[in-house]
Amino acid sequence: MAEKWLVGVDLGGTTVKIAFVTSDGELIHKWEIDTNNSEDGKYIVPDIAKSIERKLEEWGQTKDKLIGIGMGAPGPVNTETGVIYQTVNLPWKNYPLKERLESETSLPVVVDNDANIAAIGEMWKGAGNGAKNLVCVTLGTGVGGGIIANGQIIRGTNGAGGEIGHITSVPEGGAPCNCGKTGCLETIASATGIVRIAKEKLAKDEKKSVLHLRTVTAKDVFDAARENDELALEIVDYVTFHLGLALANVANALNPEKIVIGGGVSKAGDILVERVRRYFDRFAFPRVAEGATIAIATLGNDAGVIGGAWLAKTAFLQ
Repeated sequence: MAEKWLVGVDLGGTTVKIAFVTSDGELIHKWEIDTNNSEDGKYIVPDIAKSIERKLEEWGQTKDKLIGIGMGAPGPVNTETGVIYQTVNLPWKNYPLKERLESETSLPVVVDNDANIAAIGEMWKGAGNGAKNLVCVTLGTGVGGGIIANGQIIRGTNGAGGEIGHITSVPEGGAPCNCGKTGCLETIASATGIVRIAKEKLAKDEKKSVLHLRTVTAKDVFDAARENDELALEIVDYVTFHLGLALANVANALNPEKIVIGGGVSKAGDILVERVRRYFDRFAFPRVAEGATIAIATLGNDAGVIGGAWLAKTAFLQ
């Protein structure tokens, strides 16, 4: 019998990543489409359905080739019903995503939070390397988190498990976060947070720094730190202190085997991992620190679609 495919979908604020994946987690074909946010996002689901149909035609296949769709979406999700409660970057509230996508595609659909499916992707095929106890944190525009304990994703009582980005790092006088709180880890360790900290430091610090000469990005900060730029090193130290502290606190509750750091900021690589590790070891319970490896995510943008495929596999290939 010819092998059937899984569909992984990773819905973001600007693009939707889609892939055909084998039941072993090998990517057959991946592509992306723009996220059309107009008219309260009513075109997003039809766009995804049409795109999958077009790709099947290109590959000379019919819907029979597909087992089902596993999809990640930003924000808390009711995984039983596939309803998105609310998204920060999309105009949806209590949106019946599973139901809509099933009726548009005539395929079974399973939905979870996007950071959760990235964590699952890394566990299955990436830096997690099959670890059953894993913490995945994605440092992008925001800070996402996914926690896997005993091989199970931790979703919590109402879909908000693993919100590592909203651990309070600065209890008093912290910067406002999109979630409505202040001082969240997201306001410090996201790309946006790093740029904000850099701008504040540059405004009041007279130290000579290459960062004074440009519009600063998070990448610039890490690049300058590698060249021993004193101001950049101070920023990196502040960011990794808070990230190491938050991850140590999460790890003390979970005792994970792997902590995987992904998202755009993770491209900083060794300089990020080494400094986070230093603070992690300082704040983690000694036996917890001993058990945990900290690694950079290896799947990059594919983590979500591969994690989505794993969701579909576990839901529909029993």
